[in-house]
Amino acid sequence: MATACPPLSLPSTSLFRGRGGSGGGLARDGGGAAAGERNQREEGREATRLAHEAGWESYQSLCERYPSFRERSENVDLVVEISLQPWKVFKPDGVILFSDILTPLPGMNIPFDIVKGKGPVIYDPLRTAAAVNEVREFVPEEWVPYVGQALNLLRQEVKNEAAVLGFVGAPFTLASYCVEGGSSKNFTMIKKMAFSEPAILHNLLQKFTTSMANYIKYQADNGAQAVQIFDSWATELSPADFEEFSLPYLKQIVDSVKETHPNLPLILYASGSGGLLERLPLTGVDVVSLDWTVDMAEGRKRLGSNIAVQGNVDPGVLFGSKEFISKRIYDTVQKAGNVGHVLNLGHGIKVGTPEENVAHFFEVAKGIRY
Repeated sequence: MATACPPLSLPSTSLFRGRGGSGGGLARDGGGAAAGERNQREEGREATRLAHEAGWESYQSLCERYPSFRERSENVDLVVEISLQPWKVFKPDGVILFSDILTPLPGMNIPFDIVKGKGPVIYDPLRTAAAVNEVREFVPEEWVPYVGQALNLLRQEVKNEAAVLGFVGAPFTLASYCVEGGSSKNFTMIKKMAFSEPAILHNLLQKFTTSMANYIKYQADNGAQAVQIFDSWATELSPADFEEFSLPYLKQIVDSVKETHPNLPLILYASGSGGLLERLPLTGVDVVSLDWTVDMAEGRKRLGSNIAVQGNVDPGVLFGSKEFISKRIYDTVQKAGNVGHVLNLGHGIKVGTPEENVAHFFEVAKGIRY
């Protein structure tokens, strides 16, 4: 059965506040002011960043004309148009590339599609050593030139009025999709491989690690001023298994990127990460993004003082009254402290969220001084 155009899953609204530890602003690669730095000069005004979900009507219209997600996300003109929609409505301080974490897969010899009503589908799941051996290293210049072109155009469009942000999938999360054959509730196949044939999984994880490090560098070289790494499914692992199948590969990516792009801020998001918080800074990222299931004050304490934090208002709060939304924003800001905090939702905007409430979120956040 056909469904409406799916909402995007990126964290949807965020504002950079202050500087602290290694999370010192959204650095502009190659010069220019960081988002945090620029707004400090504007008497500490909150910086703002919004993803694509906020342009509901215009985005839905595009979905009707171009029903295939891959068509929308692999066409330069459409990528730029969709990426700019919320910026044109709200004028936030950040523009997030419209794409998907699975976009690199065809370039790695892993065919996939995103099917209405079903989500990602990997046509030939990777469940044997022979299948994993067929996976190629991703060369973004050859397979996703439209990503680089779109990032360059976005930089030209927004000039110095906003930071342009890219993103990639983390090795374990990408491997989960590819081994499971798509989304999963139980992660039976990936865990079967991890616990019965770990060498096969490590081989796949290493291929994703090398490829995603290259992809981050490619995005940065073409205009991305910060990049977020999504490890959505790492929290399906126990802490001990996270240390074997996710942490070392995330650290490899960060180390590789920092060798060539030392000033590029890297953000890590893993939904439901409360059981892993103390381990996340060990990856070396500049910012850890929290969902709303973690109290911001407790998260700050557990992460330590040398890392910036992002989050973490419950997206459902935007269905509440404006007074309620304001209260939750102030509560989050107060608990986060006045340095090294990116205020945003703990996950993507939900379908049906009133647009005027998103506008109120921005209005309140922009008015905060520190």
